[in-house]
Amino acid sequence: MLLDTADSSPRAGRASLTTFTASDGENLAQYDWPLAAAVAPRGAVLLVHGLGEHAGRYEAVARRLNDWGFAVRGYDQYGHGESGGARGTLPGDARLLDDLADMVDSLRARAGPATPLILLGHSMGGLVVGRFVSLNLRPVDGLVMSSPALDPGLSAVQKLLVGVLPRFAPNLCVGNGLDDSYLSHDPAVVAAYRADPLVHDRISGRLARFIAEGGPATVAQAARWSVPTLLMYAGADKLVNPAGSRAFAAAAPASVVTSRGFEGYYHELFNEIERDAVFALLQQWLDQHFPEKS
Repeated sequence: MLLDTADSSPRAGRASLTTFTASDGENLAQYDWPLAAAVAPRGAVLLVHGLGEHAGRYEAVARRLNDWGFAVRGYDQYGHGESGGARGTLPGDARLLDDLADMVDSLRARAGPATPLILLGHSMGGLVVGRFVSLNLRPVDGLVMSSPALDPGLSAVQKLLVGVLPRFAPNLCVGNGLDDSYLSHDPAVVAAYRADPLVHDRISGRLARFIAEGGPATVAQAARWSVPTLLMYAGADKLVNPAGSRAFAAAAPASVVTSRGFEGYYHELFNEIERDAVFALLQQWLDQHFPEKS
């Protein structure tokens, strides 16, 4: 993600990178964007990144959230970025959900019970946070899904992965088949992504099955949704089928879920040329649900 070099008084500085030890002993890279010590947080936001990328790409998102009074934490999911695990693999079907539960528990302990906790997930991360909430694995106060993989629109190769490989070779990896030229209309974003040594294109049969099954299962729970949610999706998304987001929005209670499709936008909403409209909606939703303390 492009770095925002503007300064702001509530922000304490760039992210700190530490190692988080999951409940099974695996090491995950953890990023913290804290507020200045004198600033009381409006809430704590936990960022969950997408397939093949890492949380370090969300520096600009975290800085905006800091500017608005939110402490931010992110982490590299298993098999991604600086975290442990072979690239694109999963040792078990619930691995990503279990790691998120560990992260929520840790952030709750750090922020305190009175601080609202909001999950913000993009793409595969949007699916992970949505599935997490649908299963009620931990209570959270708010949810933001950006271009979530609720209908991944599997290619022929991915359908083969889902149908055959999980039974015989669950962690055999192939290329994910995604065309990174459709990440954003901003060529600088695409170039930075391609040059990023922590980005990979690996996906295993087990991970593909998690995405293929988790999306429709999450949509199936939309009518019973109770956590305040902002759903934002790209109308011209060629990496994730926006039909999944539209189906979720149509089924979910309008009093709980705020949804907006950004027509003409590509997949990475926060990295699009007209990203200010995306950030404006996010800020508006946060102001409505987590107002500044008087």
